[in-house]
Amino acid sequence: MDVANTTTLDEIVEVRLRSYFMEVRGMKLNNIVPILRIFDVMKAREFYIDYLEFKVDWEHRFEDDLPLYMQISKNELKIHLSEHYGDCSPGAAIRIEVIGIKEFQMNLIEKQYNYSRPGLESKPWGSEECCVIDPFGNRIIFYENRNEDQ
Repeated sequence: MDVANTTTLDEIVEVRLRSYFMEVRGMKLNNIVPILRIFDVMKAREFYIDYLEFKVDWEHRFEDDLPLYMQISKNELKIHLSEHYGDCSPGAAIRIEVIGIKEFQMNLIEKQYNYSRPGLESKPWGSEECCVIDPFGNRIIFYENRNEDQ
């Protein structure tokens, strides 16, 4: 229940008190770590590590011949990549805010990666965007807001 969907003063007070007590107790939402589905570890490494310049933080397999689950990162951003059926669906889309989107996009173009030469698009909602699609159909949209108030 949120304040916009309440009908009585008691409900409004309850929502605000619950929010207040969550803050007092120290409950705070922090970062999102998306999980993207992969099907081929070598292709995933080529794309995420070599092309996008992430680093591998850790890898996990329950046994040597079972699917891989791994964390990659770049700066403060973390992404989980999974070969496990059921963790997520291929064809996901995530947005990643970037400072210096033009430089980022030029760096990708200079690599002359065979499967991706992303452009830079100005969007009507006030951002510059560079979209890449990984070998598994996941879209990663890197963006920078043009206006500081967004």
